[in-house]
Amino acid sequence: MALTMNDVERFEASRPRLEAIAYRLLGSASEAEDAVQETYLRWQAADVGRVEVPEAWLTKVLTNLCLNQLTSARARRETYVGQWLPEPLLAGDPMLGPADTAEQRESVSFAVLALLERLSPGERAVYVLREAFGYAHREIAGILDLTEAASQQILHRAKKHVAEGKARTEIDEAAARRVVEEFLAAATSGRTEPLVRLLTQDAVSIGDGGGKVPARAKAFEGARAVATFMRGLFKPGKAKRALAGGTVEIYADTANGDPAVVAVVDGRVIGVMCLEITPEGIAGFRNQVNPDKLERATRRWASTDHGEPLFNAF
Repeated sequence: MALTMNDVERFEASRPRLEAIAYRLLGSASEAEDAVQETYLRWQAADVGRVEVPEAWLTKVLTNLCLNQLTSARARRETYVGQWLPEPLLAGDPMLGPADTAEQRESVSFAVLALLERLSPGERAVYVLREAFGYAHREIAGILDLTEAASQQILHRAKKHVAEGKARTEIDEAAARRVVEEFLAAATSGRTEPLVRLLTQDAVSIGDGGGKVPARAKAFEGARAVATFMRGLFKPGKAKRALAGGTVEIYADTANGDPAVVAVVDGRVIGVMCLEITPEGIAGFRNQVNPDKLERATRRWASTDHGEPLFNAF
């Protein structure tokens, strides 16, 4: 049956929520967009007049599409070149979804998205639907064809796995900018010690180049190793400028709610570095430089006013 204008409008009203769910489930904005489009095609083919609660129907279809995607994604990531990191979303991106509660903001942070990779697809779905979107266990049970008791047990298990690796501290946008500026001042000082003082002793730095941009396959671990890497990363050099394709402008921003360093060449985002902040200092850097995972960030960058760069690197 052909969709009426009202049917299309009902779907479009749900699109932002569906995209935000899919992004948290998949860690990829492009794959989330594809999953939502496939959900629309299913909606288009359905007898929507018989759908009593469109939101529940659409959420169930989308979630199950994402679960299938996650199963195949795990196999692909086994052959992924280097480290796999989620696709970053810059400040204000509607795909970030709701941010009214600490749980909602936390669920889309780079640190938690990385931790969600430890979960089974089912655990990840229950965690996202409950923690980020506040679905009742009765609703989750209907979406995933579980009992309410099973949903509660799965959530308990998922939260335990996530909590084991989580120590993130929330800070506001102004504080995030100060953290980034302080880090960049230390990183460009030419000395290691100012950087070491900003880091936790067990700090780590992970890079995702996807085999398309040079990125170390193994994480840097420990304050001194990370500080040495960061000092070298921000050291000017003709080879770096040539690799980047021009003058690199460095900005302070936020990505997935975390303080972030954004590197831009001629309006194109070529790198997003998310900083994980804890009470003890900067505990982690997650550096996304895979160009395939920066296309949405570049579109977002072009549509917003981001002021002047802090400095030009390389």
